[in-house]
Amino acid sequence: MHFSSAHEASRLQLNQQSRLRHFLTTEGLSRELLTEILDTAESFIDPQTGTIGNRPLLAGRTVMNLFFEPSTRTRTTFEVAAKRLSADVLNIDISKSSTSKGETLRDMLWNLEAMTADIFVVRHGDSGAAHFIASQVTPDVAVINAGDGRHAHPTQAMLDMLTIRRHAGAFENLSVAIIGDIRHSRVARSEIHALQTLGAKEIRVIAPRTLLPKDFSLLGVKVFERMEEGLADVDVAIALRIQNERMESALLPSSDEFYALYGLTREKMKYAKPGAIVMHPGPINRGVEIESEIADGAQSVILKQVNYGIAVRMAVLALAMQGQQPG
Repeated sequence: MHFSSAHEASRLQLNQQSRLRHFLTTEGLSRELLTEILDTAESFIDPQTGTIGNRPLLAGRTVMNLFFEPSTRTRTTFEVAAKRLSADVLNIDISKSSTSKGETLRDMLWNLEAMTADIFVVRHGDSGAAHFIASQVTPDVAVINAGDGRHAHPTQAMLDMLTIRRHAGAFENLSVAIIGDIRHSRVARSEIHALQTLGAKEIRVIAPRTLLPKDFSLLGVKVFERMEEGLADVDVAIALRIQNERMESALLPSSDEFYALYGLTREKMKYAKPGAIVMHPGPINRGVEIESEIADGAQSVILKQVNYGIAVRMAVLALAMQGQQPG
């Protein structure tokens, strides 16, 4: 199976009017389009109560969640988001699907399309899989990437952008540090592209050299190996999950050593600006990536991220479906 480049994916996800047709990656999208996603998500949040309302924008539409990798938080928030938009939702158990019996992915997609699917939400272990699926579906079906290999996790990045905008302020004033397993993190890549496009003042990554990708200098970020230097005066600290399932053991001597050097603790957060916010895409490994006192403390907006994930995924589903309309 051949998966094309991220550059081709960024072109594939726009229609002729430069509207969102699929959402595969944050890379290559305009500031205007990313801002539209954030503004649309914001419109679903009640300014007084912070609750997320129902909008029947996808009434009569069918959203199919195709998760080739396990997920709880992402799949559940996509399901809630689709239902808040009045869509019908089907969760396809891929482990029990016909692909496990030898049916090709392309044949499976055609059969699901014949069941009147309008949107595929796809998580897959192979980088570029969502792009491949988007290249195969009929013109009236939208594909949303819910995470593909080490490549991209665009809705996670955008819910993080909404969290930052609501709790830290304008991007052009912010210094943001992303900490931990950068090498295996699709979240980090998507966040960096989004932060660059939205005009963040400074983007830092903090990690041991073994957990940095070889081409990371090409992403235009400042790289630090020491938390004291990397966290100095930052406005936002984002701890990443250690990707044990994608990691060769030699890259990380021990979780205790990682926590001692790179775990986000109260002591290390003293280097950041007072009032800096703390984020984590989840699921959290307490005592490895972050101290419980920080994860549950006043600076943490981790649960806000989960809540905003519903609004952002509502926005992406609604905008992508609009992008299928002619004209």
